[in-house]
Amino acid sequence: MEKPRLSFWQIWNMSFGFLGIQFGFALQNSNASAILQNFGADIHQLSWYWLVAPCTGMIVQPLIGHFSDHTWTRLGRRKPYFLVGTILCCIALVLLPNSAAFVAGKAALMIGAGFLMIMDASINVAMEPFRALVADNLPDKQRTLGFSIQTFLIGVGAVVGSWLPYVLANWYDVSSSAPEGQVADNVIFSFYIGAGVFFTAIMVTILFAKEYPPAEYERYHGKPQKGKNFLADIFTDFSRMPKTMRQLGLVQFFSWFALFGMWVFTTPAIAHHIYHLPIEDDSSDTFREASTWVGVIFGVYNLVSAIYAIFLPMIARALGRKLTHALSLTCGGIGLVSIFFAKSPEMLIFSMIGVGIAWASILAMPYAILAGSIPAGKMGVYMGIFNFFITIPQIINGIFGGPIVHTIYNDNAIYAIVMSGIFMFCAAVSVLYVHEEGDITAIRTKPIS
Repeated sequence: MEKPRLSFWQIWNMSFGFLGIQFGFALQNSNASAILQNFGADIHQLSWYWLVAPCTGMIVQPLIGHFSDHTWTRLGRRKPYFLVGTILCCIALVLLPNSAAFVAGKAALMIGAGFLMIMDASINVAMEPFRALVADNLPDKQRTLGFSIQTFLIGVGAVVGSWLPYVLANWYDVSSSAPEGQVADNVIFSFYIGAGVFFTAIMVTILFAKEYPPAEYERYHGKPQKGKNFLADIFTDFSRMPKTMRQLGLVQFFSWFALFGMWVFTTPAIAHHIYHLPIEDDSSDTFREASTWVGVIFGVYNLVSAIYAIFLPMIARALGRKLTHALSLTCGGIGLVSIFFAKSPEMLIFSMIGVGIAWASILAMPYAILAGSIPAGKMGVYMGIFNFFITIPQIINGIFGGPIVHTIYNDNAIYAIVMSGIFMFCAAVSVLYVHEEGDITAIRTKPIS
């Protein structure tokens, strides 16, 4: 039975929590490497500390997906997980930049890495059910629109989160300097604000978004199948994953290997390649300036992502989802490779335009392609399993990326960014060979207004 169409504002409220999630995620992506370097992490160790993010995601997301498929409370099916994940992440946002207040020296680095793990695990708890919620509530003809609205809100949250340290330092005279081994006030206060925005945005979705109660849910999706052992159920579902999901796995592998390399190594790459700092410099005021500028350009790619997301439904209707995704990923590859040729920090803004186009598509198109192939009643667990294809490439990059930078690139992180661009091109080619369920030309969507 076809689900009823939702209004624009119903989809907006359902997705609004993503603005808060991405606000916190952007603060993490823009600042975590610099924070860990402030606490004493060497450049070739950075990817190892970032490993906590995909490792926790690989474990948490399938479990949360499975349990949310079989949950119904007075709060709803997916909403309890939004709330718990948000509270834990907000605590980690407050504590991460203050790790040095608990202990000094290398011990602060370990405490900071622990808070980073808690933050990312909590983001996964809050984020995974959002993808399933859109698929739960929207008919196929509105799924591209639904995921595009999510991407737009993700972009808005990420822009503000990425730019906030720069704004506080340059518009409100909040100090961007700090003693060695500590984090500057503009970053600390940004994390405090991020916690507040995260909580507020999630509450909008919890209070105003609708979830179908069990009887109505079964009318559209069928009665959920319950197994005897949830771990066995997850492994069974994994072995029976749809063909489309398996093929998208390769696309996701290339895409997220590239993204992980960009997030981990952009700060040292820009500091040394653009600002011409020595490789061992990771705490000078110029290094902090470079780190702040990374937040600015990350905000640029998220702004481009938010704008591009507005047009994604129309482009996908005209070109098809696969070709749209392939062209978008190609733009991302060009943007990443072009960083090597930039002569000034300002030129990086143009590189981030291509990255932003790819990021918008990565957040929307794979899920729009996938949703039509997932069996009814398995949306949560399969969205969680699909996360394997996001976390595994990050784990591989995390294990080998640092040693490659250290031994092959001689600690020159700019080559890790170039490698990320090449992987983005590989993703663009591989998506063209994905089997897609349904006829994309039958989709009728309207632009966000």
